[in-house]
Amino acid sequence: MSKPNETQKPLVLIVDDTPENITLMNGLLKERYGTRIATNGERALAAALVEPRPDLVLLDIMMPGMDGYEVCRRLKADARTGNIPVIFLTAKTELEDEQKGFDVGAVDYITKPVSPPIVSARVKTHLTLKAAADFLRDKNVYLETEVQKRTREVHLIQDVTIMAMASLAETRDNETGNHLRRTQNYVRALANRLQKHPKYAPYLDAATIEMLYKSAPLHDIGKVGIPDAILLKPGKLTPEEFEIMKTHTTLGHNAIKEAERLIDAPSTFLRLAGEIAHYHQEKWDGSGYPEGLAGESIPIPARLMAVADVYDALISRRVYKPPFPHEKSVAIIQEGRGKHFDPDMVDAFLQLQNEFHAIAERYSDSEADVKAKARSL
Repeated sequence: MSKPNETQKPLVLIVDDTPENITLMNGLLKERYGTRIATNGERALAAALVEPRPDLVLLDIMMPGMDGYEVCRRLKADARTGNIPVIFLTAKTELEDEQKGFDVGAVDYITKPVSPPIVSARVKTHLTLKAAADFLRDKNVYLETEVQKRTREVHLIQDVTIMAMASLAETRDNETGNHLRRTQNYVRALANRLQKHPKYAPYLDAATIEMLYKSAPLHDIGKVGIPDAILLKPGKLTPEEFEIMKTHTTLGHNAIKEAERLIDAPSTFLRLAGEIAHYHQEKWDGSGYPEGLAGESIPIPARLMAVADVYDALISRRVYKPPFPHEKSVAIIQEGRGKHFDPDMVDAFLQLQNEFHAIAERYSDSEADVKAKARSL
């Protein structure tokens, strides 16, 4: 909606089919206000849409064709004119006529013959009220815009911070930054598919899926606490070394819990991140770590990450193995159904295997990525 400049007079639309009434109202108001004239209902509706739009409508009721009640009803139903106050000026003096006027949206009801001082006073009052309402509405729009802007900035800072923290962990092992992008996209794709599953639909709402997507890169943040001699060892780990490697899950969880203690209220985002970091190495049959959880006692976020993380490890080059083809990786995931992985999630993964492959291709590690990673270690 366009705004008049500060020096422009408020504009009053006068609607009446009697020339004498129009002359009277126009003469009464033109010194203080701008005026616009309409002589029937159809013209009144058209005149109300002309820029600048009126700040107030003085409206007769008894007109040929469309009466004033219908004009007011239509003005109020249109978002472009709904905020324009309407004052009825009419010879209809019955109580039910006045009530009907207020029912269709008028702010005032003045009966004819009119008293010029009363008309002037009420026009001034309603224009003042409208100016105040317009100011508050504009202020609210401004504040809402600012809130949205600040919210976007907070989310952007949050996202950048998360990726920076996760990348810190990734710099210490053989995985590239694309691993983070792939796994978070796998998790989102899997969660979106399971959203249609009756068992998971109540948990996997859109907001939760978005938080899972954003928190997934923190799954291996605990690796910052693993010694290089173990984390970067090219050969098989000894049983003692593997026990130390397994602590990356609890180290990551503890770091996230420590961050959570710094805020006043519980954080769903940090809770999800903590569950992923802590339990993504658990297995459906209870043979995983760190707590040997089994079945549905493993949190859903961790079950999602388990599929995503293992698939990505299979298709990626490691110091101890070449990248496996997509088909072989899918077969290994399928073989782990009901043993390593939640059966429902494997079923969803099999339906999505082409999408997983497309994500892997989109964020694949180039030779330059691998060489740059090797040089940094």
